[in-house]
Amino acid sequence: MYSTAFLDLPPMQAVSGEVHLPGSKSISNRVLLLAALSRGTTTVHDLLASDDTRVMLDALRQIGCVVDETGGSTVCITGLGGRAPLSPAKLFMGNAGTAMRPLTAALALLGGEFELSGVPRMHERPIGDLVDALRQLGCQIDYLGNDGYPPLRIAHAQGVPALALSAPIRVRGDVSSQFLTALLMALPLAAATQAVVIEVVGELISKPYIAITLQLLARFGIVVEHQNWQRFTIPAGSKYQSPGSIHVEADASSASYFIALGAIASSATGEKGIKIQGIGLDSIQGDIRFVEAARAMGAVVTGGANWLQIERGAWPLQAIDLDCNHIPDAAMTLAVMALYANGTTTLRNIASWRVKETDRIAAMATELRKLGATVEEGADFIRITPPAASTSTAGPPQGASAPSEDSEPRAAGSVGAPSGWKPASIHTYDDHRVAMCFSLAAFNPAGLPVRIEDPKCVAKTFPDYFEALFSVTQTATDHIPVICIDGPTASGKGTVAAAVAQRLGYRFLDSGAMYRITALAALRAGLAIDEGHEARIAAMAQNLPVRFEGGKVLLGGDDVTDAIRTEEAGMNASRVSALPSVRTALVQLQHSFRRLPGLVADGRDMGTVIFPDAPLKVYLTASAACRAERRHKQLISKGFSASIEDLRADLEARDARDSTRSVAPLKPAQDALVLDNSTLTIDEAVNQVLAWWQERQPFAVSAPG
Repeated sequence: MYSTAFLDLPPMQAVSGEVHLPGSKSISNRVLLLAALSRGTTTVHDLLASDDTRVMLDALRQIGCVVDETGGSTVCITGLGGRAPLSPAKLFMGNAGTAMRPLTAALALLGGEFELSGVPRMHERPIGDLVDALRQLGCQIDYLGNDGYPPLRIAHAQGVPALALSAPIRVRGDVSSQFLTALLMALPLAAATQAVVIEVVGELISKPYIAITLQLLARFGIVVEHQNWQRFTIPAGSKYQSPGSIHVEADASSASYFIALGAIASSATGEKGIKIQGIGLDSIQGDIRFVEAARAMGAVVTGGANWLQIERGAWPLQAIDLDCNHIPDAAMTLAVMALYANGTTTLRNIASWRVKETDRIAAMATELRKLGATVEEGADFIRITPPAASTSTAGPPQGASAPSEDSEPRAAGSVGAPSGWKPASIHTYDDHRVAMCFSLAAFNPAGLPVRIEDPKCVAKTFPDYFEALFSVTQTATDHIPVICIDGPTASGKGTVAAAVAQRLGYRFLDSGAMYRITALAALRAGLAIDEGHEARIAAMAQNLPVRFEGGKVLLGGDDVTDAIRTEEAGMNASRVSALPSVRTALVQLQHSFRRLPGLVADGRDMGTVIFPDAPLKVYLTASAACRAERRHKQLISKGFSASIEDLRADLEARDARDSTRSVAPLKPAQDALVLDNSTLTIDEAVNQVLAWWQERQPFAVSAPG
């Protein structure tokens, strides 16, 4: 998961491959609570691992459920089964409406003393209609802040009071369907001897989410009847019973981003768009009807019981005018698809967007305008006209089927690309869906980058979203940014480069380690490092499974961080570097590190030989005296004795050899920025590199923190 302050997405073009989606948030948290209320143990398979499910699991433990996270995506819940929950307890619900609202209703009918709170945004999300409905029953619930909003206190120290069940419980349906879901899941606890009736006041929005609730209730032994979605009857004698085992379907809302991706981006040569695993056309989730909207806009979607295949069909996409009450969350994705349409798209009946993780109508309007769209918003609609001429020149990307000169327009990002699009830094409002939606703007036909602020907010429902996106996305190599940090021995280039990569969320390449790793791999394979084995070592070097992660160097699954830092490893690396075909192979291997979203590479010839087209090249240096002092401190800290004078002499001699060698001599690239860090801390050096990088970005934003 990306935990950086922002993530810069370079222009992206084609898609191919498969993506496996995480479990549905809506289903996951419903199943967890139903399992907690049931008798017996429920094994939940394919549970979504996210912030929202984490706060629910933590709360269930606090109230006395046994939660066994056996590993992977399987969790076993032993429910209360009629037992009183543990109380008093203070429960933190984050920003998870699917946890806060149903758990409030359930605890109000279970008895005990509880305080439920969340992040500041949760305290701005209305819950008054649910509280009013529970107070109709006789439940004692107090607001601890503003009336109608969390945090809340449930005050049933003496147990649940006598409940008023003779009259129907009335609840508004036009603000959030989660209020009705909460009552439907909690009221079976009060239906032991008589039926309980719920009446919806006003139009019920988001009916598909209520359909999910009813289907899951049936799996746990509660069959609820309804009349036209306005009157719901929970039968007398209702009792929760674990189904034993239940699988969580993949999230249909998350599928919408990849359905849109297949509709927007061309397929790579010889491929048929993108395949989504984990959800099919027969999904129980209402958001699967996003497929209908995507088809109306031009997508070609086929599917089976547990998979979908998406290809780009009509292009540009077709503008639509759609009532989105049936797909409230997935409809946000349509707003970004509208950027690629040939007219004005209107999304209606989306008032529920106003009371989600943020005011989503206002948020989407603001960020769409940044990209160049014309947007009109109302209380319950949004109307989007794409950037001027946004699709007229959008064609297949590099790597797609080669067009004839007359039959297809220019590729995205080509010379003369449309000017209506604007580069933008997208504010995400701590809203996972805003972040995921706007990642699709990186496929814009103008070939402009897009910055996603606070990318970690996707952890609410899809922690690995960006990794999944990059796994099925292709773009021209020269679109993938590279920052080169070269310099002499002990200049601190490796430390600075690794920190810059971490701050940007980019991949990291320690080129100096590549020769050491190659030497180590050769010796482990029984190959002497000499001309006689040069061809075999070169062949092996082309495909070394090297990764740099979290300060560690991994060769396949083996941590070789310490093994390549010995003096012997250094000498072996020098011998490897003297073999011309091995050097050539390692150049190719280093080029392979240039992958989405970007790369920070450190070494001695990154900017001059390996990535001469890098948009930022830094030559990091320091005085020999300063570098000798740093190396001395390193050695002393590791228990080695050393002389600063000898270290300085060695560094000066090495500098002379490196700068005069015939192959790739050590020198700054002509367009490199020289940074003398003799008197700088690591953080100061990192901040300077990042400041230079920011200066090269097309959108005006504040420097990263």
